Amino acid sequence: MTFAASLSRRARKTALLSACLGLATQPLAAQEMADEADDAIGTVPGAASGTARDTFLPADFARFAPRSALDMAQQVPGFSIRSGDGARGLGQADTNVIVNGRRISGKSNGPVEALQRIPVEDVVRLELVDGASLDIGGLSGQVLNVVTLSSGRIAGQFRLAPQFRSKGTPGQFLDGSVAIAGGGAKTDWTLALENDSNRRGDQGIEQVFDGSGALIAIRDEKANFNSDRIGLSGSFTRIADNANVLNLTGQVQGFIYRETELSRQGAPGFAVDRQRTFRNREDEFNFEFGADYQFAFGPGQLKLIGYHRYEDSPFVSLVLTEFTDDSAPQGSVFSRDADQGEAILRSEYNVAAAGGNLVAAVEGVRNFLDITSALEVRDADGVLRPAALPGASSRVDEDRADAGLTYSRALLPSLQLQLSAGGEYSRLSQSGLLGQTRSFWRPKGFVALDWKAGSALNLAGRVERVVGQLDFFDFIASVDLNQERTDVTNADLVPPQSWNYEVEASLRLGALGNVNLRGFYEDITDIVDQIPIAGGGQAPGNLPAAQRFGITGDVTLLSDPIGWRGTRIDVSFGLRDSDVIDPLLGIGRQLSGTDIIDLRANLRHDFPGTAWAMGGNADWEDNSPSVRLDEVSLSTQTFGFASVFVENKDVAGMTMRASAGNLLDRRNQFERTIFTDRKAGQVAFFEQRSRDFGMIFTLEVEGSF
Repeated sequence: MTFAASLSRRARKTALLSACLGLATQPLAAQEMADEADDAIGTVPGAASGTARDTFLPADFARFAPRSALDMAQQVPGFSIRSGDGARGLGQADTNVIVNGRRISGKSNGPVEALQRIPVEDVVRLELVDGASLDIGGLSGQVLNVVTLSSGRIAGQFRLAPQFRSKGTPGQFLDGSVAIAGGGAKTDWTLALENDSNRRGDQGIEQVFDGSGALIAIRDEKANFNSDRIGLSGSFTRIADNANVLNLTGQVQGFIYRETELSRQGAPGFAVDRQRTFRNREDEFNFEFGADYQFAFGPGQLKLIGYHRYEDSPFVSLVLTEFTDDSAPQGSVFSRDADQGEAILRSEYNVAAAGGNLVAAVEGVRNFLDITSALEVRDADGVLRPAALPGASSRVDEDRADAGLTYSRALLPSLQLQLSAGGEYSRLSQSGLLGQTRSFWRPKGFVALDWKAGSALNLAGRVERVVGQLDFFDFIASVDLNQERTDVTNADLVPPQSWNYEVEASLRLGALGNVNLRGFYEDITDIVDQIPIAGGGQAPGNLPAAQRFGITGDVTLLSDPIGWRGTRIDVSFGLRDSDVIDPLLGIGRQLSGTDIIDLRANLRHDFPGTAWAMGGNADWEDNSPSVRLDEVSLSTQTFGFASVFVENKDVAGMTMRASAGNLLDRRNQFERTIFTDRKAGQVAFFEQRSRDFGMIFTLEVEGSF
């Protein structure tokens, strides 16, 4: 028996961490590091949960002075965390991160939040694994498994990031978090308090032209967008002596949002004759709680899962136009109180079968949205009077049952297969005069393959039938006072469905870095876009068909193998396009407001033998226009955003980073055309603006305790 094997689990973990941290100065081989980790973690659940492509130990991230598992995950070469896209219920996994071979419980309390609460002392290793080799439905391609083991002591970390802008925006002083974690040989717990704070704003000139192109108005505008999302979140895991596993997660959160836009307006060549004030206010409260328990049952393992989320979000929007000649003011007030919730019960039975693994899952879900709204409009005397807004107060309920089978097995040592088949039954109902109740049956499933094509190349393919999730707010009438838009109620919405095709290639370049590329194509029926509503008006509704397609990628290049130590370049990109038939014109166009180009590059240099690092980042993005029946608008930015930073990783044991952003003086741009008849091309007026938001200065302080 080796010395490591004779230690208690806690002592073995301490010995492993000491050995790994010592690797910063002792040149052990990568394989020796992996072998030592395997010996030390023993039978930690999830430690060998799938076919590993690559393994990283804490020492591999020492140069970044990480404080949490998130800091490590964000530095894995050629990998980006996908936080999910709001999948229906708990169904198939829709993120690419797991912890100890298990899905992260929760929805809004997802992988980023969970990893941020895990201290670096509790991380044994990070594995890139084949998703299809896991006994978790929905995962394929490159998946990050974070293997942890409690160090047996309470460890904490904190972050504070005050930020200032050079123009027109108050300082951001309270953005930060504090997290603690602890446990023992059989338990792990985490607790975090965080405030995601934002203080944003811009200012500039907006011009208005009539249908002939003549300038008819000039507006000098300034806007501020201030928010604080304050939350307390945590998790608890207990592994019993009989290997039963209990997981608990929870989050309580408040969201405070304030938006103000001041617009001084006048005709060209004349003095300002009016001031328009627009305000938005929201005070949201929400919580979520999830629990799952896994235990031996017959020849397999049964997992029971419960989840509940509730949100209350009162919202008030007002616009007020005041005139210099003392004319009666004009304007409106729109108020809305929205209560929404989701409750889920799910069971999963996992058993060895037919040379592989079979998971049978059954899930029941209840969703609801209950909205009470009111609109007031100022009369000729400037007095607010109630105004009719049919369908603005309503309730939408969805009851859903879903069942499926997922089968996984290795066809060859280098080829993993995962199959899933199932279906769902749902009932949608809406209250009110236009309300109705409808039922749907939808099949779904997928086929996924992961192939180790070579020692450094992995290929993954996936074909899936997907049922989309509706936004219940789309059912209910609403107004946008700032842009003077109205959507009527539409009780005829149905969930979209699609055939999704995906291919992923992951190439490991050894000490040079990693490359990961993903191509996708989505063939969608009943896509949700803006449509005309029978009886008048417009609202989100279903169009018969649409397509989305593109390629995304993550590339990491390291300089050490070419003799230049300490430099790292990360490039992430997304190139996307789409096609749908416009319901008014009958011709093809892109889907409204979707991303077309996302390009991000990060450069970092750690000076060998010192605590100093420096670098910078740049990004460029573009999106398609938003299309309504009487309007086409485009919200975008001028080319390129760039920033630089300097960092010291040991300021009294803390990491401090100072950064300066918007070096290229990016500006926010918006333009829109309002039509009297878009089909005939008749323009009522055209607006365009360009707003400056200045330089951004941030000081980040991170530490552990």
